[in-house]
Amino acid sequence: MWAASEFSFSGVARVQIYTTAMCPYCVRAKRLLAARGIAFDEADVGSDPTLRADVVRRTGRRTVPQIFIDGQPIGGFDELAALDAAGELTGLREESG
Repeated sequence: MWAASEFSFSGVARVQIYTTAMCPYCVRAKRLLAARGIAFDEADVGSDPTLRADVVRRTGRRTVPQIFIDGQPIGGFDELAALDAAGELTGLREESG
């Protein structure tokens, strides 16, 4: 699906995360992004069947979270954690100042 080498995270990237209210992996993904100082937009697909259908169309997956970086699907929490472990999320931090 992805490899860390496929992404070049320079500057501030737009991160989107699609979640549901009762999803522990969604909570973990949001906590990881927040801990790294990475801004993200969240959309709850639990009560929006149209939005959920769009995510399934874009990813081929029905599970949450589904995370996109600059419009590219990276997968869920496990994939996000792997990118973090590889040091690939550092370029996504918000510029302070």
